[in-house]
Amino acid sequence: MALQETIEQTVTGLGYELVEIERTGGGLLRVTIDMPYVQGAERFINAEDCEKVTRQLQFVLEVEGAEYARLEVSSPGIDRPLRNEKDFERFAGELVDITLKAPIGVAASAGSTVAASRKKFRGTLERAPTGTAGWQIVWSDEPAAKPGQKISKKRIPAPLQALGFTLDELHQARLAPVVDFKGRKPKSAPGTGPSTEN
Repeated sequence: MALQETIEQTVTGLGYELVEIERTGGGLLRVTIDMPYVQGAERFINAEDCEKVTRQLQFVLEVEGAEYARLEVSSPGIDRPLRNEKDFERFAGELVDITLKAPIGVAASAGSTVAASRKKFRGTLERAPTGTAGWQIVWSDEPAAKPGQKISKKRIPAPLQALGFTLDELHQARLAPVVDFKGRKPKSAPGTGPSTEN
């Protein structure tokens, strides 16, 4: 049985999702796992999960005679890779970084501020409009406001831009690593904005 298949069967058999397998120089075998997606339930990998998978993989890989010097099992982190359609559906509405296999070229329409040689984009992941295949990311070239900066209510915001793509056109896609040192905020109910209290 192939190493990829062995690891995947072991990880899924324990109730986790295999995100990535990476072999690096020096014999390191890195396995990245996540909790299976359940809509409405945000669950995270912890140290005990990684320990459980490590113990089982060490046993299975020894039985299979797999060659490696060191095994590392970890969570996907804040810049989790998106590999398949299921990942894109799970993280629709999130901020993502994508890198295309080829520059957008002729897709950069006249009047657009996007350079034809551009391959990297950051924006909100959305399903492409009906009638078109795949996905799109939407972003604005509006510079982010600095803390304490006053913004005129009369200022016209930069227009939103969108780039449609299919998974075949991607070299890489990851969740954008956005860190908030104030901790996770509960998603506010519709019609309620953030609190103005300090």
